[in-house]
Amino acid sequence: MNTPLLSLQGITACYGNITALHGVSLDVPAGQIVTLIGANGAGKSTLMMTIFGNPRARDGRIHFDGRDITDMPTHEIARLGLAQSPEGRRIFGRMTVEENLRMGAEFAGNRDYERELAHVTAIFPRLRERLHQRGGTLSGGEQQMLAIGRAIMSRPKLLLLDEPSLGLAPLVVKQIFEVIADLNAREGLTVFLVEQNAFHALRLAHRAYVMVNGAITLSGTGQELLASPEVRAAYLEGGRH
Repeated sequence: MNTPLLSLQGITACYGNITALHGVSLDVPAGQIVTLIGANGAGKSTLMMTIFGNPRARDGRIHFDGRDITDMPTHEIARLGLAQSPEGRRIFGRMTVEENLRMGAEFAGNRDYERELAHVTAIFPRLRERLHQRGGTLSGGEQQMLAIGRAIMSRPKLLLLDEPSLGLAPLVVKQIFEVIADLNAREGLTVFLVEQNAFHALRLAHRAYVMVNGAITLSGTGQELLASPEVRAAYLEGGRH
């Protein structure tokens, strides 16, 4: 078996005296879409932030592309080829779409801005139409496109997506997931996806994990978890949006 692009081994993370992650281990193989599903408050976003060092893992190790990044500063991690589209989008509302995208390229040290801008606006033509518009005036779906676009401006080896469907209309959710699938299929982009929308996420995933109260309780292929009675009862009944 090939060494995974991202590997978490026994990760424990805390906020003060509260333990948020309990010995989490998972692998993200290169070229695959791996999804982590779970209820709100399960610890999914904490795991995403721990990969980038905020909070720091109290126990366990995180390896990316053959390197131990557990104690590495966040900005150095980003320059290794990880990029994140965080929960809640967190774009720069007072900056234009183009300025937001430029920030994504420059933060990761990618200086070929024009080429990456052409790449991102081909993926999201709506952003090309809005280049000089302030980010804060975009619709929710457009802001999510901008957050993902900003992340891929750095041409990452691994794209981390935290709740990309949150608060979006069903049609926009479908478009976002189609883009994720296309980036993986056409460009071989490795994706680690954290989602509450289990139905869409599991249909997309090569491999999937379920998190409950900061611990991994189930794992398998996306199709295996889609068919799991336990997963269907907890996350899928009435959830096909």
